Amino acid sequence: MGRKYFGTDGVRGLVGEAPITPDFVMRLGYAAGRVLVQRESLPGDEHPAVLIGKDTRTSGYMLEAALEAGFSAAGVDVLLAGPMPTPAVAYLTRALRLQAGVVISASHNPFFDNGIKFFSAGGAKLPDSIEHEIEELVDRPMGCVEPAKLGKARRMRDAAGRYIEFCKSTFPNELDLRGMRIALDCAHGAAYHIAPSVFHELGAEVYAVGVEPNGVNINDGVGATRPENLQRAVIENQADIGIALDGDGDRLIMVDAQGEIYDGDKLIYVIAASRKASDRLDGVVGTLMSNLGFEHAIGRLGVPFDRAKVGDRYVLERLQERGWRLGGENSGHIICLDCHTTGDAIVSALQVLAALKQRRQTLAQACADLVFYPQKLINVRLPAGFDWASDAGIARERDAAAVELGDSGRILLRPSGTEPLLRVMVEGRDAAQVERLARAIASSVEHAAN
Repeated sequence: MGRKYFGTDGVRGLVGEAPITPDFVMRLGYAAGRVLVQRESLPGDEHPAVLIGKDTRTSGYMLEAALEAGFSAAGVDVLLAGPMPTPAVAYLTRALRLQAGVVISASHNPFFDNGIKFFSAGGAKLPDSIEHEIEELVDRPMGCVEPAKLGKARRMRDAAGRYIEFCKSTFPNELDLRGMRIALDCAHGAAYHIAPSVFHELGAEVYAVGVEPNGVNINDGVGATRPENLQRAVIENQADIGIALDGDGDRLIMVDAQGEIYDGDKLIYVIAASRKASDRLDGVVGTLMSNLGFEHAIGRLGVPFDRAKVGDRYVLERLQERGWRLGGENSGHIICLDCHTTGDAIVSALQVLAALKQRRQTLAQACADLVFYPQKLINVRLPAGFDWASDAGIARERDAAAVELGDSGRILLRPSGTEPLLRVMVEGRDAAQVERLARAIASSVEHAAN
């Protein structure tokens, strides 16, 4: 079932250009509200209710107001949580027994992008079928319920405190972080007022950076997508470990005391090895981008491994299909279903720290059995409407590379679900070969696209 506006992570784009305009977002809120009203049967005159959270982009104010108007016109009440990590909205929606949660964020993208994503009453991202229902309504003329049935809006004052306590509850009661020096990069994003409190209240000495948002500096040289900022913070503060989040708080990268970076594959392995040792691991889901070395290491633990399409929503779907509880992406989206219904960077970091504490290991020691294949990822910008999959030149270069790699590597070409990019990934045993083949394929895409 095709989707017109929704990508792999909601509706996203450049602010001021369709679909991220005030009029469209108001219609989106109205359409989503009508779907909720049709699906919910509440007692008496009770209205369906949604929670709206956002990251720290200036455009969040405008889009929040537009969504609020659309929901109200549909007869849906709104709770406004203000700046709040994406997983916090998922948790609070479930905890408050609301009908849906909405996040205004473009995650790791620059400030001039923004987006809208929805969570169900259970705290999970909406399935494609419901997103399709919303799309069916969004292009129709917008209406309005009668004045007596309009939705109301109010600010939620205790959202941050509730979520901080939830995060702490996922860390084992018998452990604490006393004596640990943590460098923490919050990307000037939604977790800037949340994450430092979580780690501090568990006993750590916290050195926080990326906690001064001004509306335009989110993800700007900071956070999980720019780990060199965290590396500097670790070294300068002589920290034991570094933790970097992205702008909406669902992506995690860590750094050890020597400045070595640990991506999602490595962090999932640390959690997996700890849980296997205590018989709390049934299987692990990665993605098409997960390193072959990671897959082999999970196999050596005696644990089943499966791959989903790229995107945390697809990892979640595969986990639910298999009845497993741990999975994620090498980009740092990690899902621990025994802790939360969605990926959560703070909660995932706590699971890594708990594993290290329980096994009395450093990150380097915990990852000693991991041997990764060299992997090269190149992002190639595509013009609108370009059909890269049908281009003979690209296919020829890809097929030649596949023959050269044989059974000792992988090639993956996939469009980004959030940006106009084609991601070219080559993986194999020889780093120089991997680099050469990836650049050759990327060059063929650039040549064809221009």
